[in-house]
Amino acid sequence: MRRHSCFVILFCGIFLPGILGFPQTNTSIDCDSLLPNYEAEPQTSAPPYIIAVSFDNFEPGNEVQVTLEALGDAGFKGFNLQAREIDGDVPVGTFKITDPNTKGLECHNMTNSAVSNANSDVKQKITTTWIAPHDVKDLQFIATVVQNLENFWVGIQSKTLTAMHSESVNATGKSKRKVCFSV
Repeated sequence: MRRHSCFVILFCGIFLPGILGFPQTNTSIDCDSLLPNYEAEPQTSAPPYIIAVSFDNFEPGNEVQVTLEALGDAGFKGFNLQAREIDGDVPVGTFKITDPNTKGLECHNMTNSAVSNANSDVKQKITTTWIAPHDVKDLQFIATVVQNLENFWVGIQSKTLTAMHSESVNATGKSKRKVCFSV
């Protein structure tokens, strides 16, 4: 009887936390739909999370600090954060991974085009840096945030960032201005 009890306790101690917890290795969020890969419905209530950005405008090559933060003590275990043009459905730009709780994702064959959780620890806030590409229009940051397996919110949006394109610079970064010489 003692052996049986020890086996049950050992089994529960090893396997039960993975079954009840947020399964980091088996859970991912789709790059396109931003839906987690498990059977549950997203919450329809106002999300207890916000996306804050360091600038209202950007130019190609600019670095924008982006923060995903829980309001109050909501906390979150998983997320997928992307920049998308207004009415767009594909991530644009790339992220520099600076927060140890984050990792870059490859969406549409673009390295670090999205950011996700690097672990299943409960987080109150993550911060990352987004690098603006060339030829992009006004955009928003959009996220899915997973509080736990039953509670997640899809389509959380930041404010709109306005693309500012310098008219005196062409796509190669060289000036279009003409230089006139008098002889």
